Amino acid sequence: MSTRARLAAFFAALGALVVVATILTIVLRPVAVAPNAPDAFDITAGMDDCGRGWGESGAPSGAAASGPTVHGGDQTFTVTNTTVGGIEVYVQAVDSKRVYLDLESIGAGAHATARVTLGAGRYRFVCLPADADPVHGPVVTVGKAPPGSPLTPGIVPVTRNDLIPVAKAYTTWVASRLPALRQQVAAVAADAEEGDLPAARRDWLTAHTTYETLGAAYDAFGELGDQLDGPPRTDPTGFHLVESQLWHGDAAATVAASAHDLLGLVDRLQTEFAGVQLDPGDVALRAHEIVEDAIQDTLTGATDAGSGTSLASVDAELTGAEQALAPLEPVLTGRYEQLGDTRAALAAAHAVVEAHRAPDGTWTPLDRLSRTDRERVDAALDRAAELLAPVAAICDPRRDS
Repeated sequence: MSTRARLAAFFAALGALVVVATILTIVLRPVAVAPNAPDAFDITAGMDDCGRGWGESGAPSGAAASGPTVHGGDQTFTVTNTTVGGIEVYVQAVDSKRVYLDLESIGAGAHATARVTLGAGRYRFVCLPADADPVHGPVVTVGKAPPGSPLTPGIVPVTRNDLIPVAKAYTTWVASRLPALRQQVAAVAADAEEGDLPAARRDWLTAHTTYETLGAAYDAFGELGDQLDGPPRTDPTGFHLVESQLWHGDAAATVAASAHDLLGLVDRLQTEFAGVQLDPGDVALRAHEIVEDAIQDTLTGATDAGSGTSLASVDAELTGAEQALAPLEPVLTGRYEQLGDTRAALAAAHAVVEAHRAPDGTWTPLDRLSRTDRERVDAALDRAAELLAPVAAICDPRRDS
């Protein structure tokens, strides 16, 4: 399942903002409702009939605010695309522009069914054909929801324009770290040339953790990123080749040669990244994926080529998630109530992980963690990933309606 699909399922499970891709089974499967139920509506989504079918009048697009009215609370919509192409459909609050339902990529003639719980206010459907301007449906006045109803929270959509400054700020930060990374890798090569392999191990860890903090840019690194830090498996390259040689007793000359090859890859990265422009939608998505990858890959030992420093990598990945989150804060403020909790969860995860770093800078290998300590690490990262998932969903770029 894709990350986007996992995020949609996450929101559905929590009863939060309904963000649904129609490729998901849950959307294509009809929601069971009683015949003629007052909270169930067949809605059309097209150029001339956007939102028709919601409320008492079935008024055409552009109707006055005093037209259709419905009871507050649960609303079940079966939306049919009446155009000849794909369409995206929002349920939007007229006054605040918050979105309470986002049905993505409904094919021509296809149906999508979803349920939201709305409180008192004025709402409308917004239909966004692939190659045309948004179409606004009639304004519907919704009454108060029954007491205790778990209202669906709405968000102000984030557009690609909102995220362009985020991408630029993050790109600048990554570029600023590459000279330090080069210097650190050069130190590994120099140590090995001098035959000082203990120093080379220490400097390798410094360089590798610096690289691990750059996680939100990995997709932009392309194949070069795989050469630099791909999973070790049976034929390690880049950082993991040097790691394997340093911790498996290879000769200093062998380590030095591999470290110089790694230095060449970092030089290429500096040159190629200078012309890179990150996709504005990538930073928020990667903030969540960095921690998810730490759980699925690093904490399983899949990225360890012999150094036993997986927890150091996890700590660096948490820093990477924090660095990806930082430029998003202006976008998230006012959109995500748990932003402060997310920061706190990342800080708490750091504390749990760093409890396993000794005063001399060495780290406890994964296989030496007690069961209790391992559970604490897992729980701390799970909490951070849980809170970062909404960040990715909220900052999923949407069209301006």
